[in-house]
Amino acid sequence: MVQRLRRSAASVVMIGPTLVWLLVFLLAPLVIVVGISFLSKTPYGGVSLPFSLEAYSSMVKADYAKILGRSIWLSAKTTVLCLLFGYPLAAVIARSSKKVKPWLVLLIMLPFWINSMIRLYGWMTLLRTEGIINNILVGLGIIDSPLSMLYTDGAVLLGMVYELLPFAVLPLYTSIEKIDPSLIEAAGDLGAKKHRIFLRVILPLTMPGVFAGSIQTFIPALGLFYVSDMLGGGSSMYIGNLIKNQFLSARNWPLGAALALILIIITIILMRLYTKVGKLDDMV
Repeated sequence: MVQRLRRSAASVVMIGPTLVWLLVFLLAPLVIVVGISFLSKTPYGGVSLPFSLEAYSSMVKADYAKILGRSIWLSAKTTVLCLLFGYPLAAVIARSSKKVKPWLVLLIMLPFWINSMIRLYGWMTLLRTEGIINNILVGLGIIDSPLSMLYTDGAVLLGMVYELLPFAVLPLYTSIEKIDPSLIEAAGDLGAKKHRIFLRVILPLTMPGVFAGSIQTFIPALGLFYVSDMLGGGSSMYIGNLIKNQFLSARNWPLGAALALILIIITIILMRLYTKVGKLDDMV
């Protein structure tokens, strides 16, 4: 009996702080957001009773559906580009020597040491009409007048890829590093060409990393509102910007909370899909 009490006390001491942290800083804010989404907005901002479904009924409007679709499309393009650029980079890191590999991983992690907004200000300096890129192109005679690169959808996509590329490289690098080199050698000995070795051996074995990189890229891309604010100039509205504007500018908290719940539901669905794929991979 005494041993059971000691074990229970030890479990409470070990798990208790984490449980309190999750309840206070994760579950409680989520409950508040859900509650706000069912309240009525006030004329001067904020929320009040009675309970209402107005926020959810207004989400079926075509404008909001288009914004959500545009946001999903931007996240999909960001994910694809991060995988296309990240896979070769991860392969180079995984196949490098033991002395060089830690330094290459450090270079991937290095951008996280600098504030994201500061790095985006650097891109704004490069892309603006009077920026470095336009000055070089005009100086070399490649173009006659400066290009409008900043405050465009292309600049937003560039910023998204730049911000989220490390999130795709790291899981890809982990998956590629785990591949047994003897499998690749065996495929080559059996006469398989390089492209068939990649498609039939390397790619299937690294699919967990591909899927993990996709999830870690797609989900943040839906909510990175500051990238489109800075590089898009507010010319294109995305779901993250819409949620921010509902809370800070329009003062329609119920609608902002309802839209935030949509993102949470999408995240939960993707994470459930990721766990199922992981279980299937373990079974294989």
